[in-house]
Amino acid sequence: MFDHFVWSVVVVPPLVVLVVRLIADRLPPATAARAVAWSAAVVAGASTVNLLLFAMKAAAQVPTVGHAFGWSARVVTADTAAEPWVPWLSVVLLAAVGVSVTRRWRRHRDVLALGRSAEPGPLVVLPDETARAFAVPGRPGYVVVTTGMRELLTDRQFDALLAHEQAHLAGRHHRLARLAGMAAAAHPALWWVARHVDYLIERAADEQAAEDVGSRRTVAHAIGVAALATAGTGATAAGSGWSVLHVATPRGIVPRRVALLLTPRPWHAAGLLRLLPAALAAFSCVWSVEAALDLVELLMAARGAR
Repeated sequence: MFDHFVWSVVVVPPLVVLVVRLIADRLPPATAARAVAWSAAVVAGASTVNLLLFAMKAAAQVPTVGHAFGWSARVVTADTAAEPWVPWLSVVLLAAVGVSVTRRWRRHRDVLALGRSAEPGPLVVLPDETARAFAVPGRPGYVVVTTGMRELLTDRQFDALLAHEQAHLAGRHHRLARLAGMAAAAHPALWWVARHVDYLIERAADEQAAEDVGSRRTVAHAIGVAALATAGTGATAAGSGWSVLHVATPRGIVPRRVALLLTPRPWHAAGLLRLLPAALAAFSCVWSVEAALDLVELLMAARGAR
């Protein structure tokens, strides 16, 4: 079972990061965001399942537990004699995952509640000098814009901003952001992947907005104006956990988005390149299934040896 721990918990999650770096700008951003978010979630889930299986194995090594369930704790312990630390490390890591995922879920829930505190409507304009705009998902979802943001933009730029936010709602981007965020909470190696999903959904909304308003330059200008207005404020979307203009992302993201709008590049990923994230996720799941079968087989042998 040690191999299962190594591949699912240690090796595959960093490999996902490498694959994301390889494909992220070679696929349409909406496609890439879905592929990366779901692959990260599956890999994180497989890693967590492996930790759970090893934690169960640690419990099975306790003589009292073995006596209660009718198996030999000695036989279970002997199975990991070469790596006796792995089951107990898994217990600690599993507890850390539980705490981290719970905190992330509560934070996401609280952020959604904050955004929905505004009076819902297709467009909510808040009297606030701070330049902010964000989409609040729901049924129905709506867009919130402050007066400070509205005053900065021309009518065309404001139309571009609204199109960007509506693209977030139509694409249900908050679900992808939440999925990737939970994956990062479950495995720290996926933190960068989650941040990149945020970037990809912003790019997807940029592309959709450019198509809706018929001008990539207008969308690029709106991004630039809003980014300058919110630079240094740490402003983020109160409603969904991601900023419409993503000025809170690492330095260089906004110029990159603007550059890709002004000088679009062809999407040239083809063949197996599109399947790499899913392949890694499937590979990780296979190791988890094998770990579960191995554990069942071990416990059956331990029961027979009692």
